[in-house]
Amino acid sequence: MTTLPISGILLEAEEFQDYGGWTMDSQFSLEMGSPYLLAHGNGVPVADAVTTSYIPLPDQGDYHIWIRAKDWVPGHHPGRFQVTIDDTTLETVFGANDRDWSWEYGGKVEMPPGEFTVRLHDLTGFGSRCDEIFLSQDTVPPPEFVEPVKDIEQDWRRGMRRIPREPVLGGEFDVIVVGGGLVGCVAAVTAARLGERVAVVQDRPKLGLRGPLVEEMVKRGEDGDIHAREILEGMENVELWMEHTVFNTISKRSKILSIDVRDARTGRETRLSAPNYIDCSGKCILGLLCGAETMSGREPRAKYNESLAPRRGDNFHHGNTVFFRTSMADSPVPFPTDIPWATEVAKDYANLGGQLITPGTENGPGPTIDEKPHSHSPIARMQIPCTHFWEYGQWLDPYTQGETIRDHLWRAIYGTLANIKSHSTEYADLHLEHVAFVAGQGAFNRYRGDYILSEPDIRSHRPFPDAVVQNVSQFCLHYPGDTKYDFRLQHWTYDERDGSPYEIPFRSLYSCNVENLLFAGKHISTTHIAGASTKHMGCGSQHGIAVGVAAALARKYKISPRELGRKHMRELQRLVGTVTGTDIGEKTAGKVERAKL
Repeated sequence: MTTLPISGILLEAEEFQDYGGWTMDSQFSLEMGSPYLLAHGNGVPVADAVTTSYIPLPDQGDYHIWIRAKDWVPGHHPGRFQVTIDDTTLETVFGANDRDWSWEYGGKVEMPPGEFTVRLHDLTGFGSRCDEIFLSQDTVPPPEFVEPVKDIEQDWRRGMRRIPREPVLGGEFDVIVVGGGLVGCVAAVTAARLGERVAVVQDRPKLGLRGPLVEEMVKRGEDGDIHAREILEGMENVELWMEHTVFNTISKRSKILSIDVRDARTGRETRLSAPNYIDCSGKCILGLLCGAETMSGREPRAKYNESLAPRRGDNFHHGNTVFFRTSMADSPVPFPTDIPWATEVAKDYANLGGQLITPGTENGPGPTIDEKPHSHSPIARMQIPCTHFWEYGQWLDPYTQGETIRDHLWRAIYGTLANIKSHSTEYADLHLEHVAFVAGQGAFNRYRGDYILSEPDIRSHRPFPDAVVQNVSQFCLHYPGDTKYDFRLQHWTYDERDGSPYEIPFRSLYSCNVENLLFAGKHISTTHIAGASTKHMGCGSQHGIAVGVAAALARKYKISPRELGRKHMRELQRLVGTVTGTDIGEKTAGKVERAKL
């Protein structure tokens, strides 16, 4: 049995009063147990993060100091930092112990009673990361958090932070939307405009990432937020729960009763409830917590008669992408070229073209010293070095290895810049203007609905009596794992079909075994191949409209989405058509009748 320290002071890095140049990274909270502070300076050390303890030391004496940190490239230690307690800088350099997330002993410091100051001093600008600081007069170290974090460890953390072990009640809503990207925002606004009281749970500080509603919401402000935030904040019947992660669901039989969310900065936990839930996270996050049936990987070709599917099924999924942007300064910008931890991944790759221009816009020009076509790219279209051709993680678990995937892409980008700087004086003024620390998500699990949409359905424009919206996208299948550069694509299938719209059945937008769970976006009920078309944000926003309307009608009639589809399909289609400016119900009825004839 693990021995836990029963006294001491635990400081969470994300609770620091002044982040300085560090930033809070909360995207891996379920993976490694907590948000953390990240020194993301692209090779330039960031300004110190500083805080004063909110819990005073009770007594004067010697205090043992432990820091929870990570050496993200063992053997090389690119992210290193020091910690100062009041006026004492600990001798230990953290992030250099060849270990993944772990507690490292920092030494013993004599301290007076009362408040004290903690300072995080980044040494490299290359991804230093600090999770927690623990001070105790006892010699018992804090518990190691084994991924996924166990309840006993979270209970210890709650106790140390004076957080109740049971979430506080946060209110009842008509519908709860999980995920604040474009798809989630569209679903929330749709439901709210129909009079529903809506909660939107978003695990990041910003929202987002066509129909009249989508065009209205997709524009971005100077701070990077899409216009949807202004719309949602202006609606009295919408509550935004920003920087909150869903970590638990309470269910009874086949129905979700409530969800528990955790504030990234304070760790405070709140319980929210509603008769219906819409998952727009793109990760099936609600489904995995409540036991909804999901699918992953690629189905074999024969199962759904899909021409683009592999002969044998496997666990392959699309990888993640890190977007970046470079620019030329007015004078030379130094960048270390002796970074073997990065260049061993990038090898001699030297092409930063096709990069992000502004949020949502990519494929801009970039530097390259590779004048030859990319011989490792078998398709002509792949000669364009698009940023989304930087992809990794196709065989890794996106739920438990997301940080590893992001870090590998960082090594590729930094290594490529080092190659360019070391091989050509033409780019002496080149600097990294932006490198994302939140990866563009690839593929996670997909929900299983009452119907699984497949490639033949899309190609044949199969008419569905329960069609609610249409999608128009191509099949976009990208396969990372180039033999020389594993962060580049080895193959890309871009099949534009006939370009005509196809129908999305309502049965693909709700769970087959959790009665009050709807979903929209790239994790709807499709095969891997069909999902390569429905995954695009413009498509997902149409799903969002449909499930926003469906949630309102399901509450109105006090029935499940499945019952709604059976008893009130025409009303659902008519209301969705009002929002989208179409009348898919009339069109579908005619197609089905003609198909019968």
